[in-house]
Amino acid sequence: MIRVGIGGWNYEPWEETFYPPKLAAAKQLEYASSKVTAIEINSTFYRTQTAASFKKWAAATPENFMFSVKAPRAAVQRKDLREAAQSIEWFFSSGLGELGSKLGPIFWQMAPYKKFDADEINAYFDMLPEKLGKLRLRHAIEVRHASFDCDEFKTIARERNIAVVTVESEKHPLIVEPTADFSYARLELTQAEEPTGYPKPAIKKWLKTARDWEKSGDVFLYFISGAKERNPAAAMAMLEMLK
Repeated sequence: MIRVGIGGWNYEPWEETFYPPKLAAAKQLEYASSKVTAIEINSTFYRTQTAASFKKWAAATPENFMFSVKAPRAAVQRKDLREAAQSIEWFFSSGLGELGSKLGPIFWQMAPYKKFDADEINAYFDMLPEKLGKLRLRHAIEVRHASFDCDEFKTIARERNIAVVTVESEKHPLIVEPTADFSYARLELTQAEEPTGYPKPAIKKWLKTARDWEKSGDVFLYFISGAKERNPAAAMAMLEMLK
């Protein structure tokens, strides 16, 4: 299945470009999840969320909806990733399991300065759990330093069934080949002057790529960053093309 979504649901400009007039903030997630098929929760990067919050978010969304969850800063932005074990443990004990079947991939975003070191990344991957209770976990890693764009890193990720995130950005390496039994992409070049964020030909091009990825497993594709006010329109345009 190809899931297409956005990052978060609380963004003030969306009250003008996405949400119906006078929609209560408490209803924004319910509305957003009726228009896209996945949302990347980013607030977990900055602060610990509660089990009650995860439970409430799961209850507010359709039965077949899914959330990706961004790992906390303390678990990803360290000089030596091998020191992140306790932060990773805290993250998984914070209540993620309350999302139940709606828990999609865990998203690990490396710091821009973090360079590839095979021993370090292998030790880091050892810390990532395969399950949370009875839930199978899927892990996706975004690398932002060019040193990761090498066969050795991709081989390590492939052996661990960890998806290397495809990021379309002006800042980071573009790695497109799948390394897991699912794929994860973040498209960050939406433009404010483009009604659908991305021009239609660009959306069609990425949809073709997503369909190629789908042959190997589920696809999670997010329009995120860039001209954020246009991200919902871009996601909805791609979903319309998927019909």
